[in-house]
Amino acid sequence: MTLDKLKAGQKAIIKSVGGEGALRRSLLDMGLTPNTKIMVRKIAPLGDPMELFLRGYELTIRLIDAKAIEVEEVIN
Repeated sequence: MTLDKLKAGQKAIIKSVGGEGALRRSLLDMGLTPNTKIMVRKIAPLGDPMELFLRGYELTIRLIDAKAIEVEEVIN
């Protein structure tokens, strides 16, 4: 599944980061690397963007960018 499909409060592990060129490099530079545990903190009222918690900090990304990230949901 892709990151944009997760709901607030769900946890997952990143399996792969897609995208091309500058987009992929930017996602990787922000810490969205394979085998990283993430949690969706909240989603904006209109659905975009979403706030993630990973590696001890919050990160906000657009849903269009979240679609490029393959994740595996972690059951609490």
